[in-house]
Amino acid sequence: MAGQSFLLYVSMLLGLMAILSSYGSCSFHTKLSIEEATLIDLQHAFYQNKLTSRQLVEFYLEQVHRFNPILKGIIEVNPDALDQASRADIERKKSSPRSLSPLHGIPVLVKDNIATKDKLNTTAGSFALLGSIVPRDAGVVTKLRMAGAIIFGKASLSEWSYFRSNELPSGWSARGGQGKNPYILGEPCGSSSGSAISVAANMVTVSLGTETDGSILCPSTLNSVVGIKPTVGLTSRAGVIPISSRQDSVGPICRTVSDATYVLDAIVGADRYDNSTIEASKYIPKGGYGQFLRAGGLKGKRIGIVREFYDFGHDETFYPQAYEKVLKTLKKGGAILVDNRTIDNLQLIFDGSSGEQIALLAEFKISLNAYLKELVASPIRSLSDAIEFNKKNSKLENLEYGQELFLKAEATNGIGDAEKAALARLAKLSKDGFERLMIKNKLDAIAAPGSLISSVFAIGGFPGVSVPAGYDPQGVPYGITFGGLKGFEPRLIEIAYGFEHLTKSRKPPSINGL
Repeated sequence: MAGQSFLLYVSMLLGLMAILSSYGSCSFHTKLSIEEATLIDLQHAFYQNKLTSRQLVEFYLEQVHRFNPILKGIIEVNPDALDQASRADIERKKSSPRSLSPLHGIPVLVKDNIATKDKLNTTAGSFALLGSIVPRDAGVVTKLRMAGAIIFGKASLSEWSYFRSNELPSGWSARGGQGKNPYILGEPCGSSSGSAISVAANMVTVSLGTETDGSILCPSTLNSVVGIKPTVGLTSRAGVIPISSRQDSVGPICRTVSDATYVLDAIVGADRYDNSTIEASKYIPKGGYGQFLRAGGLKGKRIGIVREFYDFGHDETFYPQAYEKVLKTLKKGGAILVDNRTIDNLQLIFDGSSGEQIALLAEFKISLNAYLKELVASPIRSLSDAIEFNKKNSKLENLEYGQELFLKAEATNGIGDAEKAALARLAKLSKDGFERLMIKNKLDAIAAPGSLISSVFAIGGFPGVSVPAGYDPQGVPYGITFGGLKGFEPRLIEIAYGFEHLTKSRKPPSINGL
């Protein structure tokens, strides 16, 4: 595994060298525009000595000061971020910039359920975990540090990754407050709300989110950014406050497909603290994912269209036309649309009878208790403790939103007959539905509006990529999600990058008046 990681890292460096070389004699304007700058833009600025990592962090600190009081995308900023940036600048002077990772000296925001062994808290947005001490960095954070990234801070989220109560407002947590979409100052979607808000509003370069069912794809869509929900196990979940090891996945949320791809390259791979990563490592392509950033990536790709996802109701006129335009763009790029397909028993996945929640409730209790017991120090040591904390601190934790999911999870008693039946039902739904559709039609991907298809990907551990597609008349962003079978990330990246190249739909939010 160590050899594979080394080869992947070398391939990333070679890819960055080629991209930097491609700039030739061109240069940035005298005053570099950091807003909307990509990783390669920033590395090129470092390379030409027009920007330092410290200046970059200082810029984002000012952005956070200006916008975060309203948007509430960030819970904490790392007090050591500037020192980390200064160290990165020193390292860059001692090394050829071409020998450094695309993430070297770049501030990365991580969701507040991802452990960092530093001065930052890891709380899932709850005061119940404030002051807890984690045993080590999460696996993905270890990989970020190895790539030279700066851990900028912790992103806000829907508290407990939206698994405390269904009545909880999306994007709200006791510690973080109510996160707001920078385009409309309203619904940000969750649970990785802060990761998407902060990237969209240019308060950080790139971020990490987590997804159990829709928590990367939904906020990415609604905040006009790119989100990659990887195949389960492709990225380590060790050190992440869990819901389900069967469905949880950690992935990048960025402004462009290329940035998300470079972050994915940095965080994939085996981790001895997460056994699922060992098996999933077989999906990592030799040479990494950056090689699939091809402008013509749509050409020849067979993309399935399930029309049930495109039924917006008789009264809706904008979205049917908008998504037909999206499909025409896919065809324009050379994709082969395999239209009017169906996913067997799709309604069972969406009407609550799939068994997903039955399984998640039991898995959550088991996984969370294991996580809490491993902490070096913590105010709570079990789900039961968390429930009692909320009762004793009802005003602090806004218990008016309830904690019925906590209570239902606490009432479970391991993986019993009901849970085993639910797990078997979920596996059958995936096999007879999405997997059969993909295999029978020889599809490279399926395309669906927004994050409507997230539950299909969730129950089978399948990957998905959300890409901005435009804005409705009220300025609300919308996107298109591409998904495929396990390990299909290379194809999804080609398709997503090809679509992004043709549309360039993302526009920064107009928030300067805040």
